[in-house]
Amino acid sequence: MEICEIPDDKLREEWNRRFYLNPGSQLKSARDAAEHLRSVFSNASRDQEHFAVVFLNQQNQILETLIVFTGTLNTSAVYPRELLKLVLKYEAASILIGHTHPSGKVEPSSADKSVTVKIKNLLTNLDVELIDHLIIGNGTVEYFSFADSNLI
Repeated sequence: MEICEIPDDKLREEWNRRFYLNPGSQLKSARDAAEHLRSVFSNASRDQEHFAVVFLNQQNQILETLIVFTGTLNTSAVYPRELLKLVLKYEAASILIGHTHPSGKVEPSSADKSVTVKIKNLLTNLDVELIDHLIIGNGTVEYFSFADSNLI
């Protein structure tokens, strides 16, 4: 039996076809969100951290998904003020945030935990809920959910 190797661009295209969620789609689980974010990050460089936001309405339906910050190999500066402007622009009732770890390891760092608390506190004052923070491992199917781990 011969094994045919599928080029990365074909895999990326198929992943996006299956898992990218358009506005109006509903997120039902951390796994749904992780698959969606992996498709969002699929065209981004794998040697930098990327930070994305999924803006949601009251029924957890997607309003918009954007990569809002890009950093270096092991860090991505997140500016809560810029995040706040986008939350207000999309009139989000809640958001889900996620970022990549180029190393593939999905264990949250102390900086990841700190920024999660900072964003959650900022949103609480606006009656906007932070649903989850996901860490997506580049080159793996692994992810880490702050909500599933009771860290939100």
